[in-house]
Amino acid sequence: MSKKSFPLSLEQLREAAARFPTPFHLYDEAAIRANARRMRAAFAAAGVPGYREFFAVKALPNPFILKILAEEGFGADCSSLAELRLCQAAGISGDRVMMTSNETPDGEFREARRMGAILNLDDITHIDAVVAATGSLPETICFRYNPGPLKGGNAIIGKPEEAKYGLTRDQLFEAYARARELGVRRFGLHTMVASNELDVQYHIDTARLVFALGAEIKARLGIELAFFNGGGGVGIPYRPDQAPLDYAALAAGVARAREEILVPAGLGGAAWYTEWGRCVTGPYGWLVARAIRRKETYRSYVGLDACMANLMRPGMYGAYHHVTVPGKEDAPADRVYDVVGSLCENNDKFAVQRALPEIAEGDFVVIHDTGAHGHAMGFNYNGKLRSAEILLRPDGTLLPIRRAETLDDLFATLDFRALADFA
Repeated sequence: MSKKSFPLSLEQLREAAARFPTPFHLYDEAAIRANARRMRAAFAAAGVPGYREFFAVKALPNPFILKILAEEGFGADCSSLAELRLCQAAGISGDRVMMTSNETPDGEFREARRMGAILNLDDITHIDAVVAATGSLPETICFRYNPGPLKGGNAIIGKPEEAKYGLTRDQLFEAYARARELGVRRFGLHTMVASNELDVQYHIDTARLVFALGAEIKARLGIELAFFNGGGGVGIPYRPDQAPLDYAALAAGVARAREEILVPAGLGGAAWYTEWGRCVTGPYGWLVARAIRRKETYRSYVGLDACMANLMRPGMYGAYHHVTVPGKEDAPADRVYDVVGSLCENNDKFAVQRALPEIAEGDFVVIHDTGAHGHAMGFNYNGKLRSAEILLRPDGTLLPIRRAETLDDLFATLDFRALADFA
């Protein structure tokens, strides 16, 4: 079971909302740091060599968060030029950055090389693309493996053989041999075949899959992989009746797989990397909104000053996010509501037929577990403005780490001056 809590009292929330108008995303720095330390401690205790977490920047692309995680020993996994630049601003560079992209523009390869990032190539054709864009291959290269029907995906990510990511098994052997011919001396192997997966054994089985493939690569090509990257995909308990994934059990399973597969193959020194995002910051973020409308038709509706533009997951995936009403935590959940936003789309719903306490206009409404893929997936449809991001510091102070957008921001790319002469 996971306890759904909010780090501010009702009075503290009122004070916060007086400074930062709702809606806004709030993140708990102390909780993020404690979680990061639990992750590292689990793999250290299990004796997994060279463990490093490359935080998936796409989950929460804010340089303040990246700097916090860098201070906790994390690297960063990037998928775009913007994410590379955010890492640079947060002081993360060199081999602490993994560039895992797909259909990558030449300019992004060049920027990753300039920063000294590890290139995690998504396709065999990217070997020649990197050479054409940058003049050579770097000393270290990683390839992303798509196991196809050899490994089942999960409900969110789908079947691996239908995914656009990664090289096939046969392509991998050709790619490693070709990269070696072009001067690469240090190699890694990556895969990611699930999203928001809470089954520990699933992730252990993924490690075993890449370890076995690494042993075969050594046997066939004589290439000793320096590191394996199990990708992301570790889930969080969005629902109160779910339990969080046990880091210690996962680390122990990876350690056993190493002893059984890598050590006999002479690869016992290979490092283990992950690129988790959701489980690092997800449970430690909240979307804070106010109820501004009530509507009674065929259902009872509560309208918020937030909308799908602030949190896309429920509308896009039908995903569950827990909803609480500060000050009414102990009140009976004897009303059933659709909790909705004002976007001109019928899937703009945070909760559907959810049992909640009676909600009045003006009440705060907190949507939990938005610390990953929350603000990051925001958009401007209907001209909606993206909200502020606020960091709760360990001393209890609130630090704005992103201001709310304004109409001037939204219209900045429009040339209103030319409009006067447009005919």
